[in-house]
Amino acid sequence: QVQLVESGGGLVQAGDSLRLSCAASGRTFSSGTMGWFRQAPGKEREFVASIGRHSAWSLLTPSYGDSVKGRFTISKDNAKNTVYLQMNSLKPEDTAIYSCAATSRYYPGGGSSLTYDYWGQGTQVTVSS
Repeated sequence: QVQLVESGGGLVQAGDSLRLSCAASGRTFSSGTMGWFRQAPGKEREFVASIGRHSAWSLLTPSYGDSVKGRFTISKDNAKNTVYLQMNSLKPEDTAIYSCAATSRYYPGGGSSLTYDYWGQGTQVTVSS
C-alpha cells in the first residue's frame, strides 16, 4: 500500500521560510512524477510544483506554478524516496493546506491534479502578516 506522509508545516511570519517534506512508502518513485498542490479555504486546489524523471533519462525536471516561481524550490532524494518543497519569502496568500502527490508515470509539467495516483493527507501552512 502506497503512503505519502507530509511534514514541516506550521505557523510563520511573512518573509520567513519553511521546508516541507513528503516521504513515500510502499513503492519507489525514482522515476515518475511527484508534486505539491495547495488549497486555501474557499479556493480551488492550486498546483505548486512538480518534479519528474522519465525512466529512460537521468535528468529530473522541475516545474512551478506561476505564483511561487522564484520563491519555492522542489527537490527529491531518491535514496529516501522523499520530495521536498523549500518555501522562501512566504506571503500571507501562501496560507493553505499543502498536499503531496505522486505517480509512477512521467508527466512533463505535472500541473494537473488528475495526473497523480497517490495523495498525502496534507500539512497546514499558515503565514501571518
